[in-house]
Amino acid sequence: MPLNSNILQWLSLVGAIWLQSINGTNSNFPAYSSQLKQLLSLSQLQLNNLAFASDAGKLFGWISGVASVYLPLWLVLLIGSTLGLIGYGLQYLFLTHTISHLSYAHIFLLTVLAGNSICWINTVCYVVTIKNFPFDRQVAVGITSSYLGLSAKLYTSAVNAIETSSPNKRAKLYLLFNSIFPLLACVVTSPVVREIGDHVQESSSSSRRRTRGGFVFMFFVTIVTGCYAVLGSLDLSKLKTLLPPVKNLIGIVICLLAPLVIPLGEKIRCFVEDKRLINRVKRVHNSTSIEEVSSRLENGVATKEEVDHQLRDDDSDGIYHGLGAKEEIGAMLMLQRVDFWLYFFVYFSGATLGLVFLNNLGQIAESRGCSGTSSLVSLSSSFGFFGRLIPSLFGYFFSRSKHMIPSPASIGALMAPMAGAFMLLLNETNVALYTSTAIIGVCSGAITSISVTTTTELFGTKNFSVNHNIVVANIPIGSFLFGYLAALVYHKEGHNAHNGKCMGMACYRSTFILWGSFCLFGTFLALILYARTRKFYSQRH
Repeated sequence: MPLNSNILQWLSLVGAIWLQSINGTNSNFPAYSSQLKQLLSLSQLQLNNLAFASDAGKLFGWISGVASVYLPLWLVLLIGSTLGLIGYGLQYLFLTHTISHLSYAHIFLLTVLAGNSICWINTVCYVVTIKNFPFDRQVAVGITSSYLGLSAKLYTSAVNAIETSSPNKRAKLYLLFNSIFPLLACVVTSPVVREIGDHVQESSSSSRRRTRGGFVFMFFVTIVTGCYAVLGSLDLSKLKTLLPPVKNLIGIVICLLAPLVIPLGEKIRCFVEDKRLINRVKRVHNSTSIEEVSSRLENGVATKEEVDHQLRDDDSDGIYHGLGAKEEIGAMLMLQRVDFWLYFFVYFSGATLGLVFLNNLGQIAESRGCSGTSSLVSLSSSFGFFGRLIPSLFGYFFSRSKHMIPSPASIGALMAPMAGAFMLLLNETNVALYTSTAIIGVCSGAITSISVTTTTELFGTKNFSVNHNIVVANIPIGSFLFGYLAALVYHKEGHNAHNGKCMGMACYRSTFILWGSFCLFGTFLALILYARTRKFYSQRH
């Protein structure tokens, strides 16, 4: 019996969750960057260039957007995971001395390739969730993208379960897992991560209440997963005793499997409703009609909603969470709009700047004498997870409220505390470091989630896969400019130190001040964007 479209709808969401949870391979770079620097005998500038290289792959992300239009999505997934396998896999083989003669230029290009692989998987996840949940796309995208913030935690837990003592072995394990986890996930999910938008559109009016219940359960599972991730990231001796590395990893895996309850429950509900509907037809029509209805249901020719519509008026009491767009425009026209460039530089000064901070987190912690780099990376990942989820929670439960804050204003409101967090980093205590990392993780994660919705609102869904990849092309630009500036300050302050290492608050003090200033400037641009689009957002309520 063919799977009901509602079951496929939820399975596609679960598949996107799994893909996103393993797709943040660049987010675990800070956890092994110091060891990579030592293993490859790199300077701080060279290490910073590798962080930039991972982001530079996004400059070519538009290729994945074009590919998603003309190629089957399963093929786009396999292409992306294969690029990651090559990019990270060859680096792993080089570090384990399986292959030799890889120059720094080769490592740089392989990192670019690996960074580009992320775009292919992201594009598929966004396209599937937007098309398969047309009435709840902000919620679906927010939930799935929140799991991208869980990636660093997942990879760190996997590495900790195998190796906790040798930093060099841990660095190699990160590269190994980065190369094989995405490929395995793409192979497993490719049968279900596909568009079923047309079928969803046909039956949407009568299934929205059930969809609403599914999302409520999904929010519950996601929040529990996030809380578990945060607890597992805290560097507390009692927690380490209760949650040793292997148990911590098992807990994360169970949390990732929990969303399967929804399609399983949908399958059971469909079976029960099929029986009830046939019995209902039996009371109203003759036996021929019963056989006809049974055949149509079993062969997928008709849905229960279509058959039920013959017996009663369709339920139209659902809640519409769809987000209208200003207009549907292509990439070339988008590049000519002032709103695009305002949006581009807002993202540049917010989410991109937060990503640059996280990329440098390993060196920042080392310069301050903080030994818990892995714990910091897990903490930023876990709070980034919640940051990506929060906009979906507000959007889902308050979407019909007249007081719902428009996306540009929300982004501006999130960038203000980010600027404060950069200034808080001027305090040399570890409490300030952990607090700032959590704030930046939450805010940058939320901006990343909101930006997906903002792109569809400002420029439409038709060309989303290309348009949004153009927007996020600012990430490598910001990674290079902000990261290179940080590396120059680091190099200047540590030029007399042993092995070029810079120790002390001076290593990043000027950088934090500059980053905080840029973030404030981005807040101002976000307010300008809100003022220009205020009329559009006011008409949506």
